[in-house]
Amino acid sequence: MTDLFSFTHAHDGELLSGVYGGDADAQATVVLLHGAGIGTKDRLLPLLAEFVSRGRRGIAFDFSGHGESTGELRELSLRRRFEQAVAVIDTRVPAGGRLVLVGFSMSGQTVADLVGHYGERVAAVGLCAPAVYSKEAWDVPFGEGDGRFSEIIRRPDGWRGAPALDVLRDYEGRAVLAVPESDAIIPPAVTEAIQDALSAHARFTRFDVPGAEHMLGMWFEEHAEDRREFVTTVLADGAGDGGSR
Repeated sequence: MTDLFSFTHAHDGELLSGVYGGDADAQATVVLLHGAGIGTKDRLLPLLAEFVSRGRRGIAFDFSGHGESTGELRELSLRRRFEQAVAVIDTRVPAGGRLVLVGFSMSGQTVADLVGHYGERVAAVGLCAPAVYSKEAWDVPFGEGDGRFSEIIRRPDGWRGAPALDVLRDYEGRAVLAVPESDAIIPPAVTEAIQDALSAHARFTRFDVPGAEHMLGMWFEEHAEDRREFVTTVLADGAGDGGSR
């Protein structure tokens, strides 16, 4: 069984709880980012172990207000999620090291933000039932579900023109879009827009998951065959093995 180890990272007055594993000399690090609401790193551990078993270093952590991390969920924002991910990556990944970024639901936005930040260091991305948001929403605290953030993201077609789509459109690395058979959270038009963006320049594969619903982290936790196939697809063509982007 693949060994995973716990770590704690102090950032902006909060303690972020994470796990890591894999060879310290691996040429790429896989970073798994959970979704919103009740999402935590724990359900991603089997997926993390699968990536580590393929010779990559791996990291997963709880955003503040989630899981074992401190902080209040209502105070979290898309900007703070990005900043927390950068803080963990810059501390736990060797300087200049290659990255494989895998994000679930809301973390589709976070992956796009990280691609924009790290550029060609990102060898591959895996987006699982991802969301993207308008520029207006990026810096607004989530609140209690009935505040300004919720009002912004519930505007019909408010996501159109999201900056994340431009970032994904320009991305040239390996890209996998995992799409559940039924998704009551992400509108089909959002998925289509993300697929169109990734198809522009990336080495793109759509990974359909029959029988699955929106919470693909839970699905991959419980379905080993799909989990293994997803990892194989993300790492296809040597993505994240130190080769060319």
